[in-house]
Amino acid sequence: MAVSFQRLVYPFSAIVGQSELKLALLLNAINPKIGGLLVRGQKGTGKSTAVRALADLLLDVTVVKNCHFNCSPNDPTNMCPSCLEEFQAGNVLEAESRKMSVVSLPIGATEDRVIGSLDIERAIGHGIRALQPGLLAEANQNILYIDEVNLLPDHITDSILDAAASGWNIVEREGISVAHPSRFILIGTMNPEEGELRPQLADRFALHISVESIYDQEQRVEIIHRNLEFGEDPVKFSERWSGEQEKLRRQILQAKDLLNVVEVQEWMMHAVASACIRLHLDGHRPDITTIRAAKTLCALEGRKTVIAEDILKVANMAVGFRTRGGGFEEPASPAEIRDTYEDALRRAQAEATAK
Repeated sequence: MAVSFQRLVYPFSAIVGQSELKLALLLNAINPKIGGLLVRGQKGTGKSTAVRALADLLLDVTVVKNCHFNCSPNDPTNMCPSCLEEFQAGNVLEAESRKMSVVSLPIGATEDRVIGSLDIERAIGHGIRALQPGLLAEANQNILYIDEVNLLPDHITDSILDAAASGWNIVEREGISVAHPSRFILIGTMNPEEGELRPQLADRFALHISVESIYDQEQRVEIIHRNLEFGEDPVKFSERWSGEQEKLRRQILQAKDLLNVVEVQEWMMHAVASACIRLHLDGHRPDITTIRAAKTLCALEGRKTVIAEDILKVANMAVGFRTRGGGFEEPASPAEIRDTYEDALRRAQAEATAK
C-alpha cells in the first residue's frame, strides 16, 4: 500500500503503551460531543506524537469549497451567515472533501490570530466578510491542538473553551458582533511542572488523563526499535503498520455508525449521578461526560448496550482532576473514584432488580 508523504506521521497503532491516552483520543474521535481532552505529563511521554498520529485515522470531512470557515454544505447549523444565506435561497453549495487535520495553536499566538480580526468599517456593510479568519475558523470540523495549554493567557483560553462548548466563535469589536461555526475536537497537553491550569478552565475539558514515562524495560526497548525504524525509513515503517491503521479506521467508522443506537439502562444513570454526588463534584459535566464516554466506549467495542465495566473504565478520565466542594476539596484519587463508582453501580443495580 502506497503512503503519501503528506501523511507520514508516526502511526497511531505503533505507539507503545499509553493505553489510557490512546483510548481517550479514540473516544473523542468517535464522538466529538464528549468535549475534548486534557493530557498532563512530563515532556517526552508521547503526548504530541499521539495527538498528531490521531489525525491519520480520521475520516475525510466535507466542506463548502472556498469558504474560509470550513462550513458543512449540508448542515445549516454548521454554516457561516454567507453560506446559510445561499443555502436558504435554495442554491447548491459547492462541496469538496478534505482530510481532517490537526490545527496547532502556537505559543505566543495573539487574540486576533486565534479568534480572527474584524475590520469595523467593512463590518457595518459586509458582516462576516469583514472578518479575517483566525485559528478557530480553520479548526472547524478539525482537531484543535494546544500544546502547553497551561501557558496560554487566560483570556485566549476562555475564548477557545467558549467556542468548544457552543460550537461558535463570536468576534465582538466596538458594539459590532459577527459569528461563525467552530466545531472541533479540542485537545490540550501540559506539563504540570511548568505551572497548573486554573481549575475553572481545567474543568471545561471533558476528559482528563495523566501520562507517565514507561518503566517496563521490554516496552522501552520496543519504543527505541520503532522510533529508529521510523526515523530511518518512515515510508517503509508506515507501510508495515498500514494494516493495523486500516483496522482502526474501520473500527472508528463502525463505532460512529453504532453510537446513536447504544442504550444506557436507567439504573446506570442513577448510579453515575449518585457517585458524582458522593464525590462532591461541582457542576453536571462529570455526570454527562461519564455517560457519553461510556456509550462511546461501548460503540468502540461493537456493542449496543452499556455495561458497568464501561462506566468504570471511563470514570477516572471523566472525573479525575475535577473541582469538588466548590473548589475547596482536592480532586478525588483514582482509587476513591473507582470505589465510589463500583459501590454506586452495585447499589443502583440491586435497587433496580428489587423493583
